[in-house]
Amino acid sequence: MKLSSKQELHSKYIAPYPEKPQLKGIVTKLYSRTGFYLQTQADGTIDGTKDEDNSHAVFSLLHIEYNGVQTKLYLAMNNDGFLYTSEHFTPECKFKESVFENYYVTYSSMLYRQQQSGRAWYLGLNKEGVIMKGNHVKKNKPAAHFIPKPLKVAMYREPSLHDLTEFSRSGSGTPTKSRSASALLNGGGKTLSQNEQST
Repeated sequence: MKLSSKQELHSKYIAPYPEKPQLKGIVTKLYSRTGFYLQTQADGTIDGTKDEDNSHAVFSLLHIEYNGVQTKLYLAMNNDGFLYTSEHFTPECKFKESVFENYYVTYSSMLYRQQQSGRAWYLGLNKEGVIMKGNHVKKNKPAAHFIPKPLKVAMYREPSLHDLTEFSRSGSGTPTKSRSASALLNGGGKTLSQNEQST
């Protein structure tokens, strides 16, 4: 099926390795149009790598989350537009996934956007592979464009949503009221059989 321009997909988030699988998700890599794979390092640092086989560049993409497979950390954006990793799933871990005519995918914060213009804040890697502030990334620029490269289907535990006040970051972003969200998880999951994938 051909996707229409700027067709919005289900949102995703980044979450830790689940103990009791409940959600079907995709283990994937995110390749930036700038030539890097998004990765979360062992110390929680978020950046890009040219190494296609780097295990820290593998994420779990769920209907409600994105989480790192190796680090078991959620990807999040605070109200200053800074990207960070979190052990806990909070509203800052929610991203909206959208695809454009060129089939590149963008991920924007579901919680924050520009106060005056209402412009979304995007996940982005610059041409040096450095993570950018969400409020400095424009959706029509290569820094914001990613290609998911699915590896397998897996099952994940649905995370508990923590109150943002427990893990808040200072900033001046304006919260949005959208309810549709996605997440990225840097962590593993239970691989599904071919029969399970078809259900």
